[in-house]
Amino acid sequence: MNPIEGHLPTRSPLHEILAPSGIAVVGASSDPTKRGYKAMVGLIKDGFRGAIYPVNPKADLILGVKAWPSIAEIPGTPELALICTPAASVPGLIAECGRHGIKGAVILASGFAEIGGEGAELEREMMAQAEAHGVRVIGPNTSGVFNLHHHLNLLALDNVKPGDVGIISQSGNMLLSLALEAQYNGQVGFSTYVGPGNQSDIGFNDYLRYLGEDEQTRVATLYVEGFRDGRKFLEVARDVTAMKPVVVYKSGSTEAGQKAASSHTGALAGSYAMTVDLLRQAGVSVVHRSDEILPVAEGLGLLQKARGKRVAVISDGGGQATIASDRLAEAGLSLAELSEETRQKLRDVLFPQASTVNPVDVAGSTDANPSLLATCMEIVAADDNVDSIFLVGMFGGYSIRFAESLLGDEMRGAEAMVDLSKATDKPLVIYSLYTPIKPPALRRLHEAGIPIYSSIEQSVRVLRALGERGDYLQLCEQYPREPALEPKPELGEMFARARAEGRDMFEYEAKQLLREHDIEVPQERVVRSDAELAEAVAAFGEAPLAMKVVSKDILHKSDAGGVKLNLVGEAALRRAREEILASCRAYDAKAEIEGVLVAPMAKKGVEVIIGVIRDPIFGPVLMFGLGGIFVEILEDVAFRSIPLSRHDARSMVEQIKARKVLEGARGEPAVDKESLVELLLTVSRIADAYPELSELDLNPVIVNADGYAVVDARVIVEREPLNENVKESAA
Repeated sequence: MNPIEGHLPTRSPLHEILAPSGIAVVGASSDPTKRGYKAMVGLIKDGFRGAIYPVNPKADLILGVKAWPSIAEIPGTPELALICTPAASVPGLIAECGRHGIKGAVILASGFAEIGGEGAELEREMMAQAEAHGVRVIGPNTSGVFNLHHHLNLLALDNVKPGDVGIISQSGNMLLSLALEAQYNGQVGFSTYVGPGNQSDIGFNDYLRYLGEDEQTRVATLYVEGFRDGRKFLEVARDVTAMKPVVVYKSGSTEAGQKAASSHTGALAGSYAMTVDLLRQAGVSVVHRSDEILPVAEGLGLLQKARGKRVAVISDGGGQATIASDRLAEAGLSLAELSEETRQKLRDVLFPQASTVNPVDVAGSTDANPSLLATCMEIVAADDNVDSIFLVGMFGGYSIRFAESLLGDEMRGAEAMVDLSKATDKPLVIYSLYTPIKPPALRRLHEAGIPIYSSIEQSVRVLRALGERGDYLQLCEQYPREPALEPKPELGEMFARARAEGRDMFEYEAKQLLREHDIEVPQERVVRSDAELAEAVAAFGEAPLAMKVVSKDILHKSDAGGVKLNLVGEAALRRAREEILASCRAYDAKAEIEGVLVAPMAKKGVEVIIGVIRDPIFGPVLMFGLGGIFVEILEDVAFRSIPLSRHDARSMVEQIKARKVLEGARGEPAVDKESLVELLLTVSRIADAYPELSELDLNPVIVNADGYAVVDARVIVEREPLNENVKESAA
């Protein structure tokens, strides 16, 4: 059965390509230094069960297999061709593949778009031939492919065992590193590997979809330098993560590429932090260290998820119990509060000096009876307050540390832990000092599918991934994405008018857009003349007022001296208007100034920023953080892909480091978070409803115990019709 049937509409065509019944090796060679030789060795040594067609016009046999002078002369029709020849020959060979009915080609050669100029033109020519002849392309500039369950090993890697970890990596060296790490681990095996290379045709979203459907893959693991179509990847990731874990290590960022951005949101978008937020929103487990990739993939592949983030720690050493507690707290996990019944059962089996408050410290109780650790694990596993169990210490090494006679008891303890792992849905994760030497009890646990780690930090990273995945799956069911807004024709006309005049929305127009969709915006007046100024005074009375310049040419009003605050009375307003106009003309003599905007001062509160950007890789993205003039310096912001769910909005508010300010600091009352959540959701829906909205900045929004007030609003209008073709970037 298709593991994600009902989530993806059709079966990926990559199944035929990556599990072929026949393969042509174009450029097959008897020279051990050539990739065409190594590929033949890999196929033969791994016992590829299909037909192998070496293609070489100068050889009759390659490693004992009959060779053919050209693709056209191959007697059969393999699904896949591995092209090992130089870049210049590739477009013609792709055409030959298509004419012969070959459905996919793996292009090893470099020298294409990654070098620019002639290489980019060569890649365009290659893709023209591929599209004309119906050939799907892996690469070019790829390290290769393997499908170990199908005995397809085009990399000729030794000592890689079949397993359930699927790997897509833009770095061949990273794949080699993971393969060597798996060899040392002894239990981790791989299903499929693909190096996507330049992604000229098949991209990360295609490969992830394939791994999601592949019955041999329990966890998809990706090393990513750049997405070609990030929005499509997020869509596929939501479908796949609903059924199996996805682990991503994302390298690099594109902050340098944002220097020309004209808004706060634009300046902050495109960052590594944004990419991480969007991946997590789609249920992806993001790791930040290369040495976490395989441990997290193994743990998620074996254990899949935890119900939540409450961890019970059982330790035979107080120091390591403390370290584990520290690392768990830093990872956003909590120590489960054990019930009194659980603690009494622990007291019944442990020495009086043992601590039964989580973390549980057995305090020497297990020195002569290590299987007692399994008993403790069984006791805490029965507690409804516990989501996962973390054994910390020296299990597996008691017979080494104390007496060889304890080996039998350790093995009995290991068998009891294996039985417990089968009887409970709560993950068991084990850190042991003795992991590097692989004593018998730890080997038994590992062989039975219980992950064993040599570092507390790696163990905690796995526990975090399990807890986050469990939470994500529950929240997906509870909080679907919010329904779309119906765009209003008159607002569409306002966008069209701004575009026709070659400008962005004036602030009062941006606020009208918000107001028409029930966002609370203070009343205001545009003042273009002395008469309108008098009308504003009559309308607002003696209330303190703010005044801001209205100009399509002045983007940052404060920098131009275009803002005056706390103005009371007609005289103050007239003087402020004159000063603003003078300052702005001095700032930019050519600026067209329509007038000034007058509005009541907002009540005291916390300044936040809400922004929208249409990222070239990920599409529309919402940003939230503390506002004001320091937002770009502090960069304490959260991002989510639009449209949002209610949980997405709440999690943005809880994610920022300065969230305690929102909860009330130094005696100030807490802000109305629910009204803030509603505001985030409505802004998301507006951005989704109006594709003409290129960027939006609400900065600041003043939030307090009574709600919020949008003090300043800016909408950047899309100048040209939106281009749906998203190009590759290292975002």
